[in-house]
Amino acid sequence: MSRKVLAIERDEVAIRPARLTDLQACRVIEDDAGQIFFDIDMAEVDEDPPRCLEDLQRAFENGLLWVADDRNGVPVGFALTELVDSNVHLSELGVVTAMQRQGVGARLIEVIAENARRNGHAKMTLTTFRDVAWNAPYYARLGFTVQEPSSFSPGMKQVFESKKAHGLNVQDRVAMVRTL
Repeated sequence: MSRKVLAIERDEVAIRPARLTDLQACRVIEDDAGQIFFDIDMAEVDEDPPRCLEDLQRAFENGLLWVADDRNGVPVGFALTELVDSNVHLSELGVVTAMQRQGVGARLIEVIAENARRNGHAKMTLTTFRDVAWNAPYYARLGFTVQEPSSFSPGMKQVFESKKAHGLNVQDRVAMVRTL
């Protein structure tokens, strides 16, 4: 089965599959986007270095990296996905500070969800902070629901273990799922 890809342009922001030339921009966006965590005394989240180029390149090569461009074609947001238990898992969503709270992240998620659905995936998953306003409450507004740990698939258990090994307090995090 060939992979079907949908891109979208709306309100001066274009969502598209990433290009090889976008990888460094994704790292810059991730670094800038994390600054918002300083405002809520979670500087340790922003102090994490951006993803390595090898991870981004692997996602790019597998069609799992998406970019939001402003009207000048400059990347202002990105989403990194992976496949976990045959579901599309949102590993990272970042939007530059100047474009946050303008719907860029929601548009990225909608394009990814539609592409996942068109390619036969039934669900989209993610992990996020439970009590951060632009995390779990935000994703709930986009149709995601909290998944109880007792219902975690083997892959989601592995995602949580990876977060824990990376030093994140998993007690503050939830897994969320959205049916496509």
